[in-house]
Amino acid sequence: MEGINKSRLFVASCFALLTTAFAFGLRAGIMNDLANDMSMTDSQLGWIQFMGIFGFPIATLVGGPLYNSMGPKKLGYIAFASHILGITLSIMSKSYMPLFWSTFFISFGNGIVEAAYNPMISSMYDENKAAMLNKFHVWFPGGIAIGSILALIFTNLGLGWQMKLAIMYVPAFIYFGLFWGQKFPEIPKVMGQSTSENLKAIFSTPVFWLMLLIMALTATTELGTQSWVERILAKAGAQPLLILALVTGLMAVGRYFAGPIIHKLNITGVLLASAVISAVGIFLMSMATGPMVYVAAILFAIGVCYFWPNMIAFVAVYLPETGALGMSVIGGVGMLGLSIFQPIIGRWIDTNRAAKAAEGLTGDELELAAGQATLQNIALIPTLLILAFVFLYFWQKKQPAPTGAAAH
Repeated sequence: MEGINKSRLFVASCFALLTTAFAFGLRAGIMNDLANDMSMTDSQLGWIQFMGIFGFPIATLVGGPLYNSMGPKKLGYIAFASHILGITLSIMSKSYMPLFWSTFFISFGNGIVEAAYNPMISSMYDENKAAMLNKFHVWFPGGIAIGSILALIFTNLGLGWQMKLAIMYVPAFIYFGLFWGQKFPEIPKVMGQSTSENLKAIFSTPVFWLMLLIMALTATTELGTQSWVERILAKAGAQPLLILALVTGLMAVGRYFAGPIIHKLNITGVLLASAVISAVGIFLMSMATGPMVYVAAILFAIGVCYFWPNMIAFVAVYLPETGALGMSVIGGVGMLGLSIFQPIIGRWIDTNRAAKAAEGLTGDELELAAGQATLQNIALIPTLLILAFVFLYFWQKKQPAPTGAAAH
Protein backbone atom coordinates (compact mmCIF):
# COMPACT_ATOMS: atom_id res chain seq x y z
CA MET A 1 0.00 0.00 0.00
CA GLU A 2 2.55 2.48 -1.24
CA GLY A 3 1.87 6.13 -0.47
CA ILE A 4 -0.80 5.33 2.10
CA ASN A 5 -0.36 6.57 5.65
CA LYS A 6 -2.05 3.64 7.39
CA SER A 7 -1.39 5.00 10.87
CA ARG A 8 -3.03 8.36 10.08
CA LEU A 9 -6.02 6.67 8.45
CA PHE A 10 -6.41 4.40 11.45
CA VAL A 11 -6.23 7.29 13.92
CA ALA A 12 -8.73 9.28 11.85
CA SER A 13 -11.06 6.27 11.86
CA CYS A 14 -10.76 6.12 15.64
CA PHE A 15 -11.82 9.78 15.95
CA ALA A 16 -14.78 9.07 13.67
CA LEU A 17 -15.79 6.21 15.96
CA LEU A 18 -15.19 8.50 18.95
CA THR A 19 -17.83 10.84 17.51
CA THR A 20 -20.22 7.89 17.31
CA ALA A 21 -19.41 6.92 20.89
CA PHE A 22 -19.96 10.47 22.15
CA ALA A 23 -23.46 10.29 20.68
CA PHE A 24 -24.20 7.29 22.91
CA GLY A 25 -22.38 8.47 26.04
CA LEU A 26 -23.71 12.01 25.97
CA ARG A 27 -27.25 10.92 25.15
CA ALA A 28 -27.16 8.57 28.14
CA GLY A 29 -26.15 11.59 30.22
CA ILE A 30 -29.01 13.85 29.10
CA MET A 31 -31.97 11.49 29.60
CA ASN A 32 -33.00 13.08 32.90
CA ASP A 33 -32.45 16.57 31.42
CA LEU A 34 -34.80 15.76 28.56
CA ALA A 35 -37.36 14.24 30.91
CA ASN A 36 -37.35 17.44 32.96
CA ASP A 37 -37.02 20.09 30.23
CA MET A 38 -39.51 18.55 27.78
CA SER A 39 -41.68 16.59 30.26
CA MET A 40 -40.99 13.31 28.44
CA THR A 41 -42.13 9.92 29.70
CA ASP A 42 -39.75 6.96 29.67
CA SER A 43 -41.60 5.60 26.66
CA GLN A 44 -40.95 8.87 24.79
CA LEU A 45 -37.30 8.75 25.86
CA GLY A 46 -37.26 5.23 24.45
CA TRP A 47 -38.35 6.58 21.08
CA ILE A 48 -35.61 9.23 21.20
CA GLN A 49 -33.17 6.39 21.89
CA PHE A 50 -34.77 4.48 19.01
CA MET A 51 -34.16 7.29 16.54
CA GLY A 52 -30.65 7.77 17.94
CA ILE A 53 -29.94 4.25 16.73
CA PHE A 54 -32.34 3.64 13.84
CA GLY A 55 -30.35 5.77 11.37
CA PHE A 56 -27.37 3.47 11.91
CA PRO A 57 -28.80 0.36 10.19
CA ILE A 58 -30.29 2.52 7.44
CA ALA A 59 -26.82 3.98 6.82
CA THR A 60 -25.07 0.60 6.81
CA LEU A 61 -27.61 -0.83 4.37
CA VAL A 62 -26.90 2.15 2.12
CA GLY A 63 -23.16 2.41 2.75
CA GLY A 64 -22.39 -1.31 2.53
CA PRO A 65 -23.47 -1.72 -1.11
CA LEU A 66 -21.84 1.61 -2.03
CA TYR A 67 -18.45 0.75 -0.51
CA ASN A 68 -17.32 -1.15 -3.61
CA SER A 69 -18.04 1.84 -5.86
CA MET A 70 -17.51 4.87 -3.60
CA GLY A 71 -14.85 3.65 -1.18
CA PRO A 72 -14.21 4.95 2.36
CA LYS A 73 -13.19 8.48 1.32
CA LYS A 74 -16.52 9.58 -0.15
CA LEU A 75 -18.50 7.68 2.47
CA GLY A 76 -16.50 9.56 5.12
CA TYR A 77 -17.62 12.90 3.69
CA ILE A 78 -21.24 11.75 3.98
CA ALA A 79 -20.64 10.70 7.61
CA PHE A 80 -19.16 14.10 8.50
CA ALA A 81 -21.99 16.06 6.87
CA SER A 82 -24.59 13.91 8.66
CA HIS A 83 -22.87 14.35 12.01
CA ILE A 84 -22.64 18.15 11.75
CA LEU A 85 -26.23 18.49 10.53
CA GLY A 86 -27.59 16.21 13.23
CA ILE A 87 -25.66 17.81 16.09
CA THR A 88 -26.67 21.32 15.03
CA LEU A 89 -30.37 20.53 14.56
CA SER A 90 -30.49 18.62 17.86
CA ILE A 91 -29.01 21.55 19.78
CA MET A 92 -31.60 23.85 18.18
CA SER A 93 -34.52 21.55 19.10
CA LYS A 94 -37.08 22.98 21.53
CA SER A 95 -39.54 20.07 21.72
CA TYR A 96 -39.92 16.32 21.33
CA MET A 97 -40.56 15.96 17.59
CA PRO A 98 -37.71 18.19 16.28
CA LEU A 99 -35.29 16.36 18.58
CA PHE A 100 -36.74 13.02 17.45
CA TRP A 101 -36.03 13.73 13.77
CA SER A 102 -32.71 15.57 14.18
CA THR A 103 -31.35 12.64 16.18
CA PHE A 104 -31.75 10.51 13.05
CA PHE A 105 -28.99 12.41 11.22
CA ILE A 106 -26.49 11.73 14.01
CA SER A 107 -27.25 8.01 13.98
CA PHE A 108 -27.08 7.97 10.17
CA GLY A 109 -23.58 9.45 10.35
CA ASN A 110 -22.66 6.83 12.95
CA GLY A 111 -23.73 4.05 10.58
CA ILE A 112 -21.76 5.45 7.66
CA VAL A 113 -18.65 5.49 9.87
CA GLU A 114 -19.14 1.76 10.52
CA ALA A 115 -19.81 1.01 6.83
CA ALA A 116 -16.73 2.92 5.67
CA TYR A 117 -14.00 2.11 8.17
CA ASN A 118 -14.56 -1.50 9.28
CA PRO A 119 -13.79 -2.82 5.77
CA MET A 120 -11.02 -0.25 5.25
CA ILE A 121 -9.21 -1.38 8.40
CA SER A 122 -9.83 -5.03 7.56
CA SER A 123 -8.17 -4.54 4.17
CA MET A 124 -5.26 -2.43 5.51
CA TYR A 125 -4.37 -5.03 8.16
CA ASP A 126 -5.09 -8.27 6.34
CA GLU A 127 -2.79 -10.40 8.51
CA ASN A 128 -4.33 -9.41 11.85
CA LYS A 129 -7.89 -8.38 11.13
CA ALA A 130 -9.45 -9.36 14.46
CA ALA A 131 -6.80 -7.66 16.61
CA MET A 132 -6.94 -4.39 14.65
CA LEU A 133 -10.74 -4.35 14.53
CA ASN A 134 -10.69 -4.75 18.31
CA LYS A 135 -8.21 -1.85 18.61
CA PHE A 136 -10.42 0.26 16.35
CA HIS A 137 -13.45 -0.52 18.50
CA VAL A 138 -11.54 0.48 21.62
CA TRP A 139 -12.80 3.96 20.85
CA PHE A 140 -16.45 3.11 21.07
CA PRO A 141 -16.50 2.19 24.77
CA GLY A 142 -13.60 4.58 25.32
CA GLY A 143 -15.61 7.40 23.79
CA ILE A 144 -18.69 6.51 25.82
CA ALA A 145 -16.52 6.63 28.97
CA ILE A 146 -15.13 10.04 28.05
CA GLY A 147 -18.55 11.32 26.99
CA SER A 148 -20.26 10.16 30.18
CA ILE A 149 -17.58 11.78 32.38
CA LEU A 150 -17.88 15.03 30.41
CA ALA A 151 -21.68 14.87 30.77
CA LEU A 152 -21.28 14.44 34.54
CA ILE A 153 -18.83 17.37 34.74
CA PHE A 154 -21.15 19.60 32.69
CA THR A 155 -24.08 18.59 34.92
CA ASN A 156 -22.11 19.54 38.04
CA LEU A 157 -21.26 22.88 36.40
CA GLY A 158 -24.97 23.48 35.79
CA LEU A 159 -24.65 23.48 31.99
CA GLY A 160 -27.59 22.40 29.86
CA TRP A 161 -27.97 19.35 27.65
CA GLN A 162 -27.32 21.46 24.55
CA MET A 163 -23.79 22.18 25.74
CA LYS A 164 -23.25 18.48 26.36
CA LEU A 165 -24.24 17.61 22.79
CA ALA A 166 -21.96 20.36 21.43
CA ILE A 167 -18.95 18.37 22.65
CA MET A 168 -19.50 16.08 19.64
CA TYR A 169 -18.26 18.82 17.29
CA VAL A 170 -14.69 18.32 18.54
CA PRO A 171 -13.96 14.73 17.38
CA ALA A 172 -16.05 15.28 14.24
CA PHE A 173 -13.86 18.13 13.00
CA ILE A 174 -10.70 16.27 14.04
CA TYR A 175 -11.51 13.16 11.97
CA PHE A 176 -12.49 15.31 8.99
CA GLY A 177 -9.16 17.15 9.20
CA LEU A 178 -7.11 13.95 9.54
CA PHE A 179 -8.76 12.34 6.51
CA TRP A 180 -8.46 15.45 4.36
CA GLY A 181 -5.99 15.04 1.51
CA GLN A 182 -5.04 11.45 2.33
CA LYS A 183 -4.65 8.58 -0.11
CA PHE A 184 -6.94 5.65 0.69
CA PRO A 185 -6.28 1.93 0.10
CA GLU A 186 -7.68 0.16 -2.92
CA ILE A 187 -10.44 -2.35 -2.33
CA PRO A 188 -8.82 -5.83 -2.18
CA LYS A 189 -9.89 -8.56 -4.58
CA VAL A 190 -12.13 -10.56 -2.24
CA MET A 191 -13.70 -7.50 -0.67
CA GLY A 192 -13.89 -5.84 -4.05
CA GLN A 193 -16.28 -8.40 -5.47
CA SER A 194 -19.41 -6.94 -7.00
CA THR A 195 -22.30 -6.23 -4.70
CA SER A 196 -24.28 -8.97 -6.47
CA GLU A 197 -21.56 -11.50 -5.60
CA ASN A 198 -21.60 -10.30 -1.99
CA LEU A 199 -25.37 -10.69 -1.92
CA LYS A 200 -25.15 -14.17 -3.38
CA ALA A 201 -22.70 -15.18 -0.64
CA ILE A 202 -24.96 -13.68 2.04
CA PHE A 203 -28.10 -15.46 0.84
CA SER A 204 -26.34 -18.80 0.36
CA THR A 205 -24.78 -18.86 3.85
CA PRO A 206 -27.22 -19.91 6.62
CA VAL A 207 -24.64 -19.16 9.32
CA PHE A 208 -24.60 -15.51 8.25
CA TRP A 209 -28.32 -15.29 8.99
CA LEU A 210 -27.78 -16.82 12.39
CA MET A 211 -25.08 -14.21 12.97
CA LEU A 212 -27.57 -11.45 12.16
CA LEU A 213 -29.93 -12.67 14.87
CA ILE A 214 -27.06 -13.06 17.33
CA MET A 215 -25.77 -9.58 16.49
CA ALA A 216 -29.12 -8.00 17.36
CA LEU A 217 -29.02 -9.70 20.76
CA THR A 218 -25.35 -8.94 21.51
CA ALA A 219 -25.84 -5.26 20.62
CA THR A 220 -28.88 -5.03 22.88
CA THR A 221 -27.06 -6.76 25.74
CA GLU A 222 -24.18 -4.29 25.50
CA LEU A 223 -25.72 -1.02 24.44
CA GLY A 224 -29.30 -1.47 25.61
CA THR A 225 -28.07 -1.70 29.18
CA GLN A 226 -25.65 1.21 28.78
CA SER A 227 -28.20 3.49 27.10
CA TRP A 228 -30.52 3.30 30.09
CA VAL A 229 -27.97 3.19 32.91
CA GLU A 230 -28.91 6.65 34.24
CA ARG A 231 -32.61 5.81 34.43
CA ILE A 232 -32.23 2.21 35.65
CA LEU A 233 -29.56 2.74 38.31
CA ALA A 234 -30.32 6.29 39.44
CA LYS A 235 -31.49 5.12 42.89
CA ALA A 236 -29.16 2.13 43.37
CA GLY A 237 -26.76 4.01 45.64
CA ALA A 238 -24.09 4.47 42.98
CA GLN A 239 -23.46 7.26 40.45
CA PRO A 240 -24.88 5.99 37.12
CA LEU A 241 -22.55 8.01 34.89
CA LEU A 242 -19.53 6.80 36.88
CA ILE A 243 -20.78 3.24 36.36
CA LEU A 244 -21.04 3.92 32.63
CA ALA A 245 -17.52 5.38 32.62
CA LEU A 246 -16.19 2.40 34.58
CA VAL A 247 -17.85 -0.14 32.28
CA THR A 248 -16.81 1.50 29.04
CA GLY A 249 -13.31 2.32 30.28
CA LEU A 250 -12.71 -1.34 31.15
CA MET A 251 -14.13 -2.34 27.76
CA ALA A 252 -11.68 -0.05 26.00
CA VAL A 253 -8.72 -1.57 27.84
CA GLY A 254 -9.97 -5.10 27.17
CA ARG A 255 -10.36 -4.47 23.45
CA TYR A 256 -6.91 -2.93 23.16
CA PHE A 257 -5.32 -6.08 24.56
CA ALA A 258 -7.67 -8.48 22.78
CA GLY A 259 -5.05 -10.03 20.48
CA PRO A 260 -3.56 -12.63 22.89
CA ILE A 261 -7.00 -13.61 24.19
CA ILE A 262 -8.35 -14.20 20.69
CA HIS A 263 -5.19 -16.13 19.79
CA LYS A 264 -5.75 -18.45 22.75
CA LEU A 265 -9.54 -18.94 22.63
CA ASN A 266 -10.28 -18.02 18.97
CA ILE A 267 -13.14 -15.70 18.03
CA THR A 268 -16.05 -18.00 18.85
CA GLY A 269 -14.53 -19.09 22.17
CA VAL A 270 -14.25 -15.43 23.19
CA LEU A 271 -17.87 -14.79 22.20
CA LEU A 272 -19.14 -17.78 24.20
CA ALA A 273 -17.24 -16.72 27.32
CA SER A 274 -18.56 -13.19 26.85
CA ALA A 275 -22.18 -14.37 26.83
CA VAL A 276 -21.74 -16.32 30.07
CA ILE A 277 -20.00 -13.48 31.94
CA SER A 278 -22.39 -10.77 30.72
CA ALA A 279 -25.45 -12.80 31.81
CA VAL A 280 -23.97 -13.20 35.29
CA GLY A 281 -23.00 -9.51 35.42
CA ILE A 282 -26.47 -8.18 34.52
CA PHE A 283 -28.17 -10.62 36.90
CA LEU A 284 -25.91 -9.51 39.77
CA MET A 285 -26.48 -5.86 38.87
CA SER A 286 -30.23 -6.44 39.19
CA MET A 287 -29.76 -7.34 42.87
CA ALA A 288 -26.89 -5.07 43.90
CA THR A 289 -27.03 -1.74 45.72
CA GLY A 290 -24.33 0.67 46.86
CA PRO A 291 -20.68 -0.28 46.17
CA MET A 292 -21.69 -3.77 44.99
CA VAL A 293 -23.19 -2.16 41.89
CA TYR A 294 -19.66 -1.28 40.79
CA VAL A 295 -18.52 -4.89 41.30
CA ALA A 296 -21.41 -6.20 39.19
CA ALA A 297 -20.68 -3.53 36.58
CA ILE A 298 -17.08 -4.75 36.27
CA LEU A 299 -18.33 -8.28 35.48
CA PHE A 300 -20.77 -6.83 32.96
CA ALA A 301 -17.94 -4.87 31.29
CA ILE A 302 -15.78 -7.97 30.95
CA GLY A 303 -18.73 -9.83 29.49
CA VAL A 304 -19.82 -7.38 26.80
CA CYS A 305 -16.31 -6.12 26.01
CA TYR A 306 -15.62 -8.37 23.03
CA PHE A 307 -19.09 -8.74 21.52
CA TRP A 308 -19.22 -6.10 18.79
CA PRO A 309 -15.68 -6.19 17.30
CA ASN A 310 -15.52 -9.98 17.29
CA MET A 311 -18.91 -10.35 15.63
CA ILE A 312 -17.54 -8.11 12.85
CA ALA A 313 -14.25 -10.04 12.89
CA PHE A 314 -16.09 -13.38 12.61
CA VAL A 315 -17.69 -12.23 9.36
CA ALA A 316 -14.41 -10.81 8.04
CA VAL A 317 -12.44 -13.98 8.85
CA TYR A 318 -14.87 -16.87 8.38
CA LEU A 319 -17.30 -15.40 5.84
CA PRO A 320 -15.01 -13.21 3.67
CA GLU A 321 -17.06 -13.74 0.51
CA THR A 322 -19.76 -11.50 1.97
CA GLY A 323 -17.27 -8.62 1.65
CA ALA A 324 -17.73 -5.10 2.97
CA LEU A 325 -21.46 -5.58 2.50
CA GLY A 326 -21.47 -8.46 5.00
CA MET A 327 -19.66 -6.40 7.64
CA SER A 328 -21.98 -3.44 7.06
CA VAL A 329 -25.14 -5.52 7.17
CA ILE A 330 -24.23 -7.28 10.40
CA GLY A 331 -23.37 -3.98 12.08
CA GLY A 332 -26.59 -2.47 10.77
CA VAL A 333 -28.73 -5.35 11.99
CA GLY A 334 -27.08 -5.07 15.41
CA MET A 335 -28.15 -1.45 15.68
CA LEU A 336 -31.57 -2.22 14.18
CA GLY A 337 -32.18 -4.82 16.88
CA LEU A 338 -30.95 -2.38 19.51
CA SER A 339 -33.21 0.38 18.18
CA ILE A 340 -36.24 -1.91 18.29
CA PHE A 341 -35.46 -2.78 21.91
CA GLN A 342 -35.16 0.88 23.03
CA PRO A 343 -38.90 1.60 23.34
CA ILE A 344 -39.36 -1.94 24.69
CA ILE A 345 -36.89 -1.24 27.51
CA GLY A 346 -38.59 2.11 28.14
CA ARG A 347 -41.94 0.32 28.35
CA TRP A 348 -40.40 -2.28 30.70
CA ILE A 349 -39.40 0.53 33.05
CA ASP A 350 -42.87 2.11 32.94
CA THR A 351 -44.58 -1.28 33.40
CA ASN A 352 -42.29 -2.39 36.22
CA ARG A 353 -42.73 0.97 37.95
CA ALA A 354 -46.51 0.61 37.77
CA ALA A 355 -46.33 -2.97 39.07
CA LYS A 356 -44.08 -2.01 41.98
CA ALA A 357 -46.25 1.01 42.78
CA ALA A 358 -49.24 -1.34 42.98
CA GLU A 359 -47.29 -3.28 45.60
CA GLY A 360 -47.13 -0.12 47.69
CA LEU A 361 -43.60 1.09 46.91
CA THR A 362 -42.99 4.84 46.56
CA GLY A 363 -40.18 7.33 45.97
CA ASP A 364 -36.60 6.12 45.64
CA GLU A 365 -37.57 2.61 46.71
CA LEU A 366 -40.02 2.44 43.80
CA GLU A 367 -37.45 3.67 41.25
CA LEU A 368 -34.84 1.18 42.50
CA ALA A 369 -37.25 -1.76 42.30
CA ALA A 370 -38.40 -0.78 38.80
CA GLY A 371 -34.80 -0.49 37.59
CA GLN A 372 -33.78 -3.83 39.08
CA ALA A 373 -36.81 -5.58 37.57
CA THR A 374 -35.89 -4.12 34.17
CA LEU A 375 -32.34 -5.47 34.48
CA GLN A 376 -33.81 -8.91 35.15
CA ASN A 377 -35.73 -8.60 31.88
CA ILE A 378 -32.54 -7.65 30.02
CA ALA A 379 -30.57 -10.55 31.59
CA LEU A 380 -32.65 -13.04 29.61
CA ILE A 381 -31.00 -11.87 26.37
CA PRO A 382 -27.39 -13.00 27.07
CA THR A 383 -28.81 -16.22 28.53
CA LEU A 384 -30.18 -17.02 25.06
CA LEU A 385 -26.84 -16.05 23.54
CA ILE A 386 -25.04 -18.77 25.49
CA LEU A 387 -26.97 -21.43 23.55
CA ALA A 388 -26.32 -19.70 20.23
CA PHE A 389 -22.57 -19.41 20.82
CA VAL A 390 -22.28 -23.05 21.88
CA PHE A 391 -23.66 -24.01 18.46
CA LEU A 392 -21.41 -21.50 16.70
CA TYR A 393 -18.34 -22.75 18.58
CA PHE A 394 -18.79 -26.31 17.36
CA TRP A 395 -19.64 -25.11 13.83
CA GLN A 396 -16.40 -23.13 13.68
CA LYS A 397 -14.38 -26.15 14.84
CA LYS A 398 -15.42 -27.97 11.64
CA GLN A 399 -14.36 -25.14 9.33
CA PRO A 400 -10.96 -24.84 7.57
CA ALA A 401 -8.48 -22.61 9.37
CA PRO A 402 -8.42 -19.05 7.98
CA THR A 403 -5.40 -18.07 5.93
CA GLY A 404 -2.51 -16.15 7.48
CA ALA A 405 -3.05 -14.66 10.90
CA ALA A 406 -6.30 -12.95 10.04
CA ALA A 407 -8.15 -14.49 12.97
CA HIS A 408 -5.63 -13.17 15.49
